[in-house]
Amino acid sequence: MDFSTFQKELNEVKEWLKREFQTVRTGQAAPSILDAVRVDSYGMKMQLNQVASVSIEGAKTLIVTPYDKSQVKQIQNAIIDADLGVSAVGTDTGVRVTFPDLTFERREILGRLAREKLEQARVTVRQEREKLWTEIQRQQKDGEISEDSKFASKERMEEIVKATNNDLEEMAKRKEEEIRA
Repeated sequence: MDFSTFQKELNEVKEWLKREFQTVRTGQAAPSILDAVRVDSYGMKMQLNQVASVSIEGAKTLIVTPYDKSQVKQIQNAIIDADLGVSAVGTDTGVRVTFPDLTFERREILGRLAREKLEQARVTVRQEREKLWTEIQRQQKDGEISEDSKFASKERMEEIVKATNNDLEEMAKRKEEEIRA
């Protein structure tokens, strides 16, 4: 049984969770929080990084510099509309994005959000596991593999799933520690 496709699918789940955790902001200014922001630019919705550059000004401040200075207002509105829990103030050269200090309540909300993202990843892993297990059972039923191979494949599949779940748990643990810091 070839597990490379299964392994690839599970690696994609880990990458997805990693990207999702990057959007869960902590008290530090991180340009990745703006990755999901879409700006109305010349009649089209475009990603922020396609219409502006983002740089870190300080521990709690980002500077968004548009390539076209006439788009400052659209960028400011897009950041505010994204509801990221940050404040955006337009200047004559760009937008200053400020990260407020995290309150206890906000930390709890972010912790819950991180756990929800982890659970979504776990569900996807279970779905991929079920697809593979169904395929293994089909192959055994059709006589493509023996019953011994079926159980050996199941054991290997479970090892891969366990390792993936451990990686996901570790990522979530690190994110929760980052939120609490």
